[in-house]
Amino acid sequence: MKNIYCYIPNIIGYVRLLLLLVSWFFLKQPPWFLGFYLTSFFLDFVDGAVARRLHQTSAFGAWLDVAIDNFGRGMLWTSLFRWGYFVSALEWCTFVCTHTAGSQWKSSYSQAPWLIKNVMADNFKSLLGMYAIMSLDLLPVWFYVCRFGLYGSSVFIPRTMQYIGIAVLSGGRAVCSVVEGYCIWAHIQQMISSDISQSSSSLTEVETPES
Repeated sequence: MKNIYCYIPNIIGYVRLLLLLVSWFFLKQPPWFLGFYLTSFFLDFVDGAVARRLHQTSAFGAWLDVAIDNFGRGMLWTSLFRWGYFVSALEWCTFVCTHTAGSQWKSSYSQAPWLIKNVMADNFKSLLGMYAIMSLDLLPVWFYVCRFGLYGSSVFIPRTMQYIGIAVLSGGRAVCSVVEGYCIWAHIQQMISSDISQSSSSLTEVETPES
């Protein structure tokens, strides 16, 4: 019997989580924080490639990967801004809705509006999808760099460049927010439809005379 917990991609996931936990203790020390955080970020690309190469894909691994991503971004959002909690909550709520739909959740949006389908096309590998995902991951990091500098309090990015980066990445994050909102709305509609169907079925069974 295979021990999925010990799959190489999942072990990489545990390392990513450990790196994020360590980075938390160096939040106000940019060289250390960025070193640990960005190492975890880049390992996110490694575990997927390793999973496919070694044929060690799993539902647990897919869940762990997204959960770690949300944990890392949530740590930054809530540390940088008082309202950052709401951004993190939106991401976790979306994760719950999509995970409930199973591993094929993307295919359930075949009738979605153009923007949603375009972002999700080819597993987010469309131009718009890559822009949205890049912004999702990098915007909180960019805000951190704008506040604390790259390598310490003495090295800051020019203010004009800060604003340009914020504007570009915020645009992609706004696209993500639209997709997240649609995923949550679609999940709620699915639950309501299921409740109505079960209620109607129960009512029909009650009203049907016994033979």
